[in-house]
Amino acid sequence: MAPSSRALRGLIVSCQARDDNPLHGPVHMAAMARAAEAGGAAALRANGAADIAAIRAASTLPVVGIAKRWREGFDVYITPGFTDAAAAAQAGADWIALDATPRSRDGEPVASLIGRIRRELAKPVFADVSTAEEGLAAARAGADAVATTLAGYTPYSRPASGGPDFELIRELVAAVDVPVIAEGRFWSPEEVARAFALGAQAVVVGTAITNPREITRRFARAVPGAAR
Repeated sequence: MAPSSRALRGLIVSCQARDDNPLHGPVHMAAMARAAEAGGAAALRANGAADIAAIRAASTLPVVGIAKRWREGFDVYITPGFTDAAAAAQAGADWIALDATPRSRDGEPVASLIGRIRRELAKPVFADVSTAEEGLAAARAGADAVATTLAGYTPYSRPASGGPDFELIRELVAAVDVPVIAEGRFWSPEEVARAFALGAQAVVVGTAITNPREITRRFARAVPGAAR
C-alpha cells in the first residue's frame, strides 16, 4: 500500500453532479457528503479539485478523487494523466481513481500512471476496469484496489444490464490479490448485500443515493400514462 492509504471498507457514496444537474457545484456536493456520512457511508468518491476540496473540508471520511477530462479523439476521461491525478491529490483526495482500461488516453500508459501516482504523490490507486483481465493487469501494475466501475461501458466488455455485473465481481475476487470494489448500476440494498457476499470489500453507490433528478425519473415512469 502507498504510505497515505486509508482502507476502503463498506459503503462508498459517489458525490458527483454533471454540469446540467441542479446540484452541480462544490456547495451542493459538500452537503451531499455530509448527508452521506451521517447516513453511514464509509468513504466518498468525488470528481474535480473544487468538489474534492469542498468535500474534504466538510467530511472526515476517506475521499476517492477523480478528475474527469474529455478530449476529442480519446476514449478515457477518468483521470487520464498524471496532472489530473496530481490536481485531485492536492485538493485532498486520499485515493486516486483512474480508468485502467487499455483504451486511448491523453496521458501516460496505465502502468506508468499507476506507478507515478504511488511514488510521486504517495497515494493509493483505485483502478476502474471493465473486465477481469484489466483488473489483473492493474493489480500487477501496482493498483491498490480494482473496481467494476466500467463494466458494460467499454465495447468489448459484457453489455450493461439493468443492474450490477456480479459475474465480474466473482471473476475479480478469484483473479486478484488486492481488494475488489463493486461499482456500477447499484439500485437496491439487496444488490449491495449480494456484492459483499461475493467478496467485494466495498461497494460504490452514486445515482441511487445522490441524484434526486434520476431517482425522481424512475418513480415518475411508474405513474400511469407517463412517457416510458
